[in-house]
Amino acid sequence: MNFLSRRSLLAIAAVTDIALHARPMPVSAKALAARHNLPPRHLEPVLQALVRQGILKGVRGPRGGYELARERRRITAGEIVRVAMTAGEDESGSPLPESRLAETVIAPVVRRGTEAFLAELDRVTVDDLCHQAQAEAAVEPMPSVDFTI
Repeated sequence: MNFLSRRSLLAIAAVTDIALHARPMPVSAKALAARHNLPPRHLEPVLQALVRQGILKGVRGPRGGYELARERRRITAGEIVRVAMTAGEDESGSPLPESRLAETVIAPVVRRGTEAFLAELDRVTVDDLCHQAQAEAAVEPMPSVDFTI
């Protein structure tokens, strides 16, 4: 059973991918979408929300794309999920129950569970995810760049 939304999983994967591939140039949304077999239009709203919250930095221009706005050890999975959750709030979904039971009993239990879940994700940094991805060979090794003239 997965407690994270698709948007949250996508956000964590995107930030980790950018952390792994944004050197020496930013990662384009097109390249990111291709690596994750997604249409770029699914990525853009999530990436823009991450930029607005200071997790990613958008670089404009023909060689533009996205890079981390902070060191990867200073970004947690919990922080990324919180951004993704708020980015999805504008979507219409099924209505929430409105009753005394839901408000006084169910909502507090769900809120505590969500806080515990996010607290656990706050213990995991993007740096941790990058190290695990490399240890599991989950990403292709980056070609070495030769700057000799």
